[in-house]
Amino acid sequence: MSERQPDPAPRPLTEARGIVKRYGPVTALRDGQLTVLPGESHALVGRNGAGKSTLVGILTGLTAPDEGTVSFDGEPAPPLADRDAWRKKVACVYQKPTVVPELTVAENLFINRQPLRRGVISWRLLHRQAADLLDTWDVRVDPRARTADLRVEDRQMVEIARALSFGARFIVLDEPTAQLDKREIERLFTRMRSLQRAGVTFLYISHHLKEVYEVCRTVTVLRDARWVTTAAVADLPRPALVEAMTGEAVLARGDVRPAPDATTEACLVATGLSGPAFEDIGLTVRRGEVVGLAGSSGSGKVQLAETFAGLHTPTAGTAEVGGVALPFGDVTAALRAGVGCVPRDRDEQGTVPGLSVGDNSTMTVPGRLGRYGFIGQKRKRTLARELMDRLDVHAQGPDQPVSDLSGGNAQKVVMARALASDPRLLVLINPTAGVDVKSKESLLARVDSARDSGIGVLLVSDELDDLRHCDRVLVLFHGRITDEYRAGWRDNELIASIEGVDRG
Repeated sequence: MSERQPDPAPRPLTEARGIVKRYGPVTALRDGQLTVLPGESHALVGRNGAGKSTLVGILTGLTAPDEGTVSFDGEPAPPLADRDAWRKKVACVYQKPTVVPELTVAENLFINRQPLRRGVISWRLLHRQAADLLDTWDVRVDPRARTADLRVEDRQMVEIARALSFGARFIVLDEPTAQLDKREIERLFTRMRSLQRAGVTFLYISHHLKEVYEVCRTVTVLRDARWVTTAAVADLPRPALVEAMTGEAVLARGDVRPAPDATTEACLVATGLSGPAFEDIGLTVRRGEVVGLAGSSGSGKVQLAETFAGLHTPTAGTAEVGGVALPFGDVTAALRAGVGCVPRDRDEQGTVPGLSVGDNSTMTVPGRLGRYGFIGQKRKRTLARELMDRLDVHAQGPDQPVSDLSGGNAQKVVMARALASDPRLLVLINPTAGVDVKSKESLLARVDSARDSGIGVLLVSDELDDLRHCDRVLVLFHGRITDEYRAGWRDNELIASIEGVDRG
């Protein structure tokens, strides 16, 4: 009897080999490789600037490689101009939604291909087709709902359903959890697994390595525009993955230093603060102390932090910075009072895309750049260079457009601007969201150095790694502070408080 032959390896659903992409003198990708098997969830990771976006642009037909090949299910990729053929192969759901917010779900699903009767859109048929499509992929959204009114996770599922309606079974998810809290992330992962069982394959791009281990089977690492490794997630410990991404061994972080005692001068004192998203908040941040705010997306932590930065006016209560009453609802007045802020959304609130790195990093300190409303360009460039060196911003110089920078470097510019005014209180809202591992380390090092220089820091984050830099972490649940943890807390304790476990 002949021995049973092993099952042949499955044919890749998507394969890229020897990809090279140049933009003038810059080589954005010099050795791009990727092999994704049918039905898997495959992670693509690497620091900002590693070549991920370039590779995704080539995989989705937005740009052509200078060298190399891309194939789908063993067949060469379609010509770049054949958009219909590309839509049947692959789709990308980006961190920023591509749906039209003012249109309904049904209109977004079938935009530019609405069913017609006698040359007029048949709304009844459109809604029926949309409902059938959503039902097929178990997307529980009202097809008549205005897309702008949906939760972020539901908008993402609408985009996935739209891609699947063209026939694509390969979906690229680019930082899909950047705006989701823990519970929403879990629901997204549950939906991903359900879609995988239905024959959908995912390429998952994220800077959150914990998510890679939770939802992905295989991981491909890019570094310095080159392919480094592809391995089963189960066979690659986290330190080895970080080393592959950075080219450096992971060093253990020392213990957090003791927090300031009660006699240390207070930078921020809030008493009885209430607003639409929070109630009766009392907290103190002292000089040289980092205080974290943790909680789910509905906890009120972001709105509370934004209130101290002048973005909201509370309905009750007071706050003082350096012993002086903090004016509410006025960002400029908060800045004058000594509050620096890194806002929650780098693209929408943090940078002005049309301006340079120098303009963005110094716009909070015009008085240091000239007199009588005139800005001295030499002074601006000198200060900008100092800030760039201080924050390790990788850019051609102060005159480079901030929109040309990677996400990590753009976030460093936002941090530089917050520090430029020498604040008493630094408010940081998700300061490491959407940045690579190395940039994250650099930004968190700036948090530590701010503490060392005597600045009080209020840090809002959904990332446990960020919160480990805090001397204390306050947990908000339904708008109230319910727990406080000193440095050295355990993950399960903090997560249980955030989720309201055993709270009745």
